[in-house]
Amino acid sequence: MRFTNVAALSLVLAGAPLVAKPAVQPPIAAALASPTRSADNIKLDAARKPAEVLQFLGLKPGMKVLDLFGANAYWAEIAAPAVGPKGHVAVWEPTQFYKPDAKTAFEAFEAKSPNVSIVSSPFEAPDLPKNYADFVMLNLNYHDTYWQSDKYGIPRMNPDAFLKAVYASMKPGATIGVIDHVAAPNSDTRATVEKFHRIDPDVVKADFKRAGFIFVGSSDLLRNSADDHSLLVFDPKIRGKTDRFIFKFKKPR
Repeated sequence: MRFTNVAALSLVLAGAPLVAKPAVQPPIAAALASPTRSADNIKLDAARKPAEVLQFLGLKPGMKVLDLFGANAYWAEIAAPAVGPKGHVAVWEPTQFYKPDAKTAFEAFEAKSPNVSIVSSPFEAPDLPKNYADFVMLNLNYHDTYWQSDKYGIPRMNPDAFLKAVYASMKPGATIGVIDHVAAPNSDTRATVEKFHRIDPDVVKADFKRAGFIFVGSSDLLRNSADDHSLLVFDPKIRGKTDRFIFKFKKPR
């Protein structure tokens, strides 16, 4: 009887379909393999898993993309060829971060990328195109809306005002992907951001819900249980390996 049961189970398993990871969309795969990508950005791929992330978030050809804080061109280098000539990538960078070297590098990238443009405005007054985006990327910077820095000329920010501008930049039904460093639950988001440059994922969910976004789902692609959330994200012990959440939100139709 025992042998019969084992044999029967083996037959069932043999006939069951294998569950495979969805194949990366060809436009994304081709963009990642492009020889025009910068060496510095390619080095980040192992930690950022761009193919899987963009697959989860739903980047497709023809989309209008808004890349927030994107002057390093990491996501723009991938998104521009992936969305193709019928799509467009608009990058926004706060003037406080858009230094001459970064501007020179981005202008060189922009010159060879006809479907890419950039706009820069003060962090506290984001000048974003209205009703433009099908897809928004907000990578490792949402926590900065709770940050204040005299050194970088950043006043006390209003996260609600920032999200209001982002919301207005998106078309109905558009997607925004939010990736950030996980903080332990706490009662003082601003103090946590100042000390660690991390944010409690529940704070992000609440902020986006209050702004009118619909939570679609999350991914554990970038989670790291070895990160106990006690270190500044720039600490060499954890830099590039932080525990990060990926949230997918949509603007209602």
